[in-house]
Amino acid sequence: MCTDGSKGSWDPNADLDTLVTVRQDEQRAASRALGGQGDVTFLGWPDGELDTGLRQRRQVAYWIRKVRPDVVLGHDPWRRYRLHPDHRSAGFLVTDGVVAARDPHFFPDQELTPHRPGALLLFEAEELDHVEDVTGFAETKVTALLAHRSQLRSTMNIPDPGAEREINRFRSRILEELADHGGRAGFAAGEGFKLLTDL
Repeated sequence: MCTDGSKGSWDPNADLDTLVTVRQDEQRAASRALGGQGDVTFLGWPDGELDTGLRQRRQVAYWIRKVRPDVVLGHDPWRRYRLHPDHRSAGFLVTDGVVAARDPHFFPDQELTPHRPGALLLFEAEELDHVEDVTGFAETKVTALLAHRSQLRSTMNIPDPGAEREINRFRSRILEELADHGGRAGFAAGEGFKLLTDL
């Protein structure tokens, strides 16, 4: 996670230190819901202020080299009218970080072997050209999203954790999106991405 979530509340009286802790706990819960068995790495940049500078790129490249993933996922930074500045910046940091991680002359002081992932999947992309089959995991996605309880109101239009009608409406919207994307590729449920290979 690139940012600390410290501005992720519409409550003007929110205790921001507590909010950071809550957001980290929620992210860990979402990771576990998706089957994650390790910890989540938090880079800790201030929420809403993520920059695409060399220090941030260095961190992203470090973790790509350290974890050595086959596939990297990130926001599509080229999506038109993307409002949230952190999402734009995170997308560029992922793409720039992949390049830095693969090439040995970027950040040689890290003393880690360069790593070239096999693919970069950009989500919330404007031009989808790849669908991953997630049949059997649709409810898992909903569970992971709902783990972000502090974001129910601001991100999911759910006024409180007990608002069953709005939770069911949110669940239906997610399931419909997965069915729509899956249908494009002959799957019961699918996640749509812009796929970049030959990294």
